Amino acid sequence: MAVVYLIRHGQASFGAADYDTLSETGVRQSQILGQSLARVLTRPATVTCGDMLRHRQTARACMQVVDLTTEWRTDARWNEIDHERIVSAYRPEYKSHDDVRRELMQAADPHQAFQNMFEAAVARWASGEHDADYAETWPAFRRRCREALEQLVARMPRGTDALVFTSGGPITAIVMDLLGIPDDGRFKSPIVNCSITKLLVGKSGVTLSTFNNHAHFEGEHASLVTYR
Repeated sequence: MAVVYLIRHGQASFGAADYDTLSETGVRQSQILGQSLARVLTRPATVTCGDMLRHRQTARACMQVVDLTTEWRTDARWNEIDHERIVSAYRPEYKSHDDVRRELMQAADPHQAFQNMFEAAVARWASGEHDADYAETWPAFRRRCREALEQLVARMPRGTDALVFTSGGPITAIVMDLLGIPDDGRFKSPIVNCSITKLLVGKSGVTLSTFNNHAHFEGEHASLVTYR
């Protein structure tokens, strides 16, 4: 039985001019993740990476610790949802990332302020009532994530596992498909940075083994648990 490890990227740079780069914490999370994977990867593994910078940085820091020298395949279908477009459709006054950042940084709790706004923006996107406002609708996003997984599994060499460095959105979409959760965006579960969602690949298809596993951050590394 083969295994696909879906890995959420390390902590990005919330509040910075360029969100799409790992923070110092994100780099450290990736290294601790690599230590954990080095203990469980007992056979050859292929590596696939979304083409966002935070995906590549997480993969690089993790793989250096695992000591995997294999080159990764880049597949943009594992990229995150277009959060800037989703937010601007919900709040048209936000014409750029800088507009959002300036307002959020004035809030008493910028992380919570963003979370509240983002959840409302995603709910609008997933409702299906405003599809004309988005370049990629919620059903289209779920479909591209499903196709990315299907093609990954189809090309996995016999006797190998696969590491996929991606984001919380694609992981959520895949889990919803595997669990048969309706296509209405109701599934909400915060995914820890550098957590592992494990999928088993057998004769009957792909099944979910574990979701959002971050046991590698327990104990002495508990301070590394972040969600954004």
